[in-house]
Amino acid sequence: MKLGTCVYFNEMKGMDEKFKNLRKNGFDSCQLLAWEPKVWTDENAEALNAMLKENGITVSAFWCGWTGPSVWDFYDGQLTLGLVPTEYRQMRVEQLCAGADFAKKLGIEDVVTHMGFIPENPNDPNFNPFCVAVRTVAQHCKKNEQYLLFETGQETPVTMLRCFEKVNCDNLGVNLDTANVILYGKANPVDSLDVFGKYVRNIHAKDGFYPTNGHDLGREVRLGDGKANFPELFKKLHELGYDRYVTIEREIEGDQQNEDILYAKNYLEKIITEVYGEGALC
Repeated sequence: MKLGTCVYFNEMKGMDEKFKNLRKNGFDSCQLLAWEPKVWTDENAEALNAMLKENGITVSAFWCGWTGPSVWDFYDGQLTLGLVPTEYRQMRVEQLCAGADFAKKLGIEDVVTHMGFIPENPNDPNFNPFCVAVRTVAQHCKKNEQYLLFETGQETPVTMLRCFEKVNCDNLGVNLDTANVILYGKANPVDSLDVFGKYVRNIHAKDGFYPTNGHDLGREVRLGDGKANFPELFKKLHELGYDRYVTIEREIEGDQQNEDILYAKNYLEKIITEVYGEGALC
């Protein structure tokens, strides 16, 4: 199992320093989070490959963003996020495919994104067209020998599972964000594994609290300070045979972000070693 963190790639400036800091902090893997399609060029792929090799960094997944409006709440989020809103769907399908092609140039097998607030009602008239759009991206990834991963949060585990069944592609997977299922009030991360555990290919190790009103997401906090039960989570992951990537995410900025990431690293190392045994982290 590899423990890493998130690295944002929205411009080339400063990327080598980000990878060097990653190694300085004791990490050798990361997810590359990218929201700017204009930087997904052949030239940048070549430069990134050289930096990754020089710094001994493995990229576990390419987190592929998309353009257009994005509001992270329960009201406007329904209208703006992912492939669910019809007015942005085709543009974002094309961007996800372009992002997958860029990831392929970096040798990355897993492409992750937020799909949006997937309709819970399978009879909703938007459910089937949404699934067609997902299938289009998944089939493109299949040609690249890649997996398309849904980041958890905006849908219940059962809704995600139903979508997987409808799309019916064997290269769909889950990026389990352990806080998002809580922040969106959809599930708790341990029990969610009962529903989609076999599909999990990467994990955002993050923590937070449930929503306290019907408009806003819950509050993210330092790992171990929220509602996510990490000892139980890793016991369940161990039972499922999970032995892939764990990626720490802390969505704040400044020095406190780095402090909290290093705290999370020590916190997780102890739990993983306790559950999986010595030598589990490599």
